[in-house]
Order: sequence, then structure tokens, then C-alpha cells
Amino acid sequence: MAKKRKLTYRPQQPSLFDIPELRDTSQPEELPVHPAIANFIVNAPHHHSPSAPSHPILDEPIGPLSIPDTLTFISFGSGSSGNCTYIGSSSGEGFLIDAGVDPTKIIDGLRVNGLSMANVKGILLTHDHSDHVRYVYTLLRKHKDIFVYCTPKALSGIMRRHSISRRLKDYHKAIYKEFEFSLAGFTITAFDVSHDGTDNAGFFIQRGGFNFAVATDLGCITPRVDYYMRQAQFVMLESNYDAAMLAAGRYPPYLKARIKADNGHLDNMTTAAFLKQIYTPALRNVFLCHLSADNNTPELALAASRQALMEAGAPGIGDGSSSIEARRHSLQLVVLPRYDTLSHLLRL
Repeated sequence: MAKKRKLTYRPQQPSLFDIPELRDTSQPEELPVHPAIANFIVNAPHHHSPSAPSHPILDEPIGPLSIPDTLTFISFGSGSSGNCTYIGSSSGEGFLIDAGVDPTKIIDGLRVNGLSMANVKGILLTHDHSDHVRYVYTLLRKHKDIFVYCTPKALSGIMRRHSISRRLKDYHKAIYKEFEFSLAGFTITAFDVSHDGTDNAGFFIQRGGFNFAVATDLGCITPRVDYYMRQAQFVMLESNYDAAMLAAGRYPPYLKARIKADNGHLDNMTTAAFLKQIYTPALRNVFLCHLSADNNTPELALAASRQALMEAGAPGIGDGSSSIEARRHSLQLVVLPRYDTLSHLLRL
């Protein structure tokens, strides 16, 4: 018995020469439709017809993708043993604040974060104490395309206090407090802080919507410190000593008095009280810096500032780590380590 053949409808494919040119705005010739599928055809307008309605999403022009900017923050060391910080943008350009850490450590820390000294476009100096300027000429001598940015008075203090080559002046770019300058795509303003160095400065750093305020050594909160810190979502502020530890410690009376003076250093409770005053939900990162090795501990500094921020209304505070718990919170509170390199990717 002969096997029955299964009949399958195969519509005739038109030749490429039969298809209207894509640029043709006239109505294309209707192709024949087999009766078996005629009832399933939806009479939609031709997409290329001038009279066809535009799709509300697909027909809109697509602009360049908007990729959120980020800041790279790296601390290579913080404290009287040496201070140095890198701040850079997602474009790959940035700068150092202070140069009191061995250049080898700086270069290694940059490399771990996918950077090099080629990404560093300048060095900002806060003041002339050795733990902030010790290696500045070493860096400049090896990387001759980098300049140092500080006030003329601060440079004079460096040359007077330290055995640094007179050629440091060849790399100097003079800046002045309360006058903006540009570096590596950032707008930077130096402002006055109260410390016993020469012409001490903090820095207010802006890029896009990012505002970062830095004050590493100061003995009291001056009006200019208050003014700039209140504008920042990212704050790097000294929390140098615990008052009880300093009082009971081994330092001689004259040194204790110097530390507690208005041009000395900030104690934990003063820093915490100030953070409580300036807290808003826009605050993203607080970096406590320049902790004393003898008169403070990270636990004490963190506890004081954490309590103050919670009292100010912070719903939760992360520890700056990549843990799930830390990332639940928009505000991160971190103590910068004295010797270790610590990096953070900052987002608004």
C-alpha cells in the first residue's frame, strides 16, 4: 500500500529584485497571500511609511550612554609616621595630597589599584611638617612632569625647616587660599586651618557632583573649616587623640599642652561633635585621619563619631568594607590606618 505524502504549505519566496527599495517611500506592491493564512494577518502600517505613527520608545533618538562618575580614594598612610593620599576620577587622572610616605609604597599602592605615577598630575601640600613633605622632592625628581601645589609661605617653611634641595622651587605652582585652581579635571580650593605649621591648608575638591573636603591637621574647627565641610559628601577629618589617654599618658606637660592647643590637634569628641553638627543624608563617606599611636585607638575614634552620627539621625553606618551589611548603608565611617594602604571607590 502506497504511503501517503504529508502536504506542507511553503509560500513562494519573492526574489530580492521584487522587494521595493528600502528608501522608496511609495507603497510597496502587495505580495500574494495564501488563503490558509489570510485570516492571521494583521494590517499594520509599514514602518518606513511617512504616515506611520512613531513608536514612543524605539523611534526616539538614542543619546550617549550615561555612565556614573566615581572617585578613587587611596590612603597610603595617615599619622605622624607619614601622610599621603591619592584622589582620582574615573577618567584616570588624579593627584596626591601630601608626600610623607616612601615613594615605593605609593607606587605599589597605585599599582594594586590599576594605576601608576603617570596618573598623578600633581602633589598638594597641606603644610610644612616632615610627616607631610618628607618625600616630596624624591617623587618630583623621579617624575619630572609633576608639580607641587602649595602656598608660597608653605614652600618657604619647607625650605627653611628641612634639608630639601633648593630645586624644589623649580617644581612649585603657587596657590592661594580661597582662590580656585584646576588640576586633573578637578576644581580645588585651599582654605585656612588652625595648626602650628606654616600657612596650613585644607582642601575643598570638586568634580561634577562630588564635593570632598580634607583637613588633616588642626586644633579647632574654624569658620572656614565649617563652611567647606558642610558642603561635602565626602569628608577626611582629623580625629587625633582621646582626651583621657592623653591626660594619663607619658607625654611631658609641654607636649600635651601643644596637642590640646587651638593650633594643635583635634580630640575624638570634638571631631564627633562637629560631625553631628554637619550631618545630612547627603553625607556618604567620613574618613577619620591622623590618629595618634600613643593617645588613641581606632576603636575609640570610631565609637565617638559613630555615636554622634547616629544621634544626628543617620539611619545606619557602614564600616567601608565590601560586605553586604556595609553596603546596605549610604554612609560609611572609616579610620585611615597608620601604615597600611587602604582604597575606596566613591559613588554619589
